[in-house]
Amino acid sequence: MRPEPGQVLHFSEDPTITRFVPRVSPTSKDPGAFVWAVDAVRAPDYWFPKQCPRAMAWVTPDTSPSDRERIIGPGGGDRVHAIEYDWLEEIRNVRLYVYRFESTFFRPIGEPVPRAHVAEEPVEPLGPPELVGDLLALHAEAGIQLRVLDILWPYWETITSSTCGFNGIRLRNSLGHPAHRPEARPRTLLGQAGSGGAAVGRQREGSTGQRGESYH
Repeated sequence: MRPEPGQVLHFSEDPTITRFVPRVSPTSKDPGAFVWAVDAVRAPDYWFPKQCPRAMAWVTPDTSPSDRERIIGPGGGDRVHAIEYDWLEEIRNVRLYVYRFESTFFRPIGEPVPRAHVAEEPVEPLGPPELVGDLLALHAEAGIQLRVLDILWPYWETITSSTCGFNGIRLRNSLGHPAHRPEARPRTLLGQAGSGGAAVGRQREGSTGQRGESYH
């Protein structure tokens, strides 16, 4: 699930949004009110339930052979996504949707490599949302490893000290996070998903409005 040329995407578990309104994100380090979207390169970062903590690593021109072997491993392409077992059932069952937008309304954000695209005015999608479908199959079709771990945090610490490119999203929801709180644990443990955990990475969203309008 990637954008067509001239498009960017926004992933959501809410299929009722008809208009996206900029807002200040509580999990973003970027000041300002934005509508967030991603291009084809960063779309795989969001092939997950929104609150699912994930650590992602990929090979770059600067990645050393030893780090490629240690972080990515043999037989798995150039990219790996890691999650925790407590989120596997949610990944299998979530109904995730994607909204498509004209890219002309958005600008890249992030240096030196953009990690997202943002709009600073309200925008409407090109059409109704599309159901993303089987997220495990989506990873397989894209040749992306999906690695399932007991605890995500040690792997995150390993990739952030490597020469691989990396990104982490909703990491505060992961077991072992230094700021871990009971309310931030996965729904399979406590019956509801927690919040928090901005996206961070080397090359490196929450709705509060009325139904039919998203403040992203």
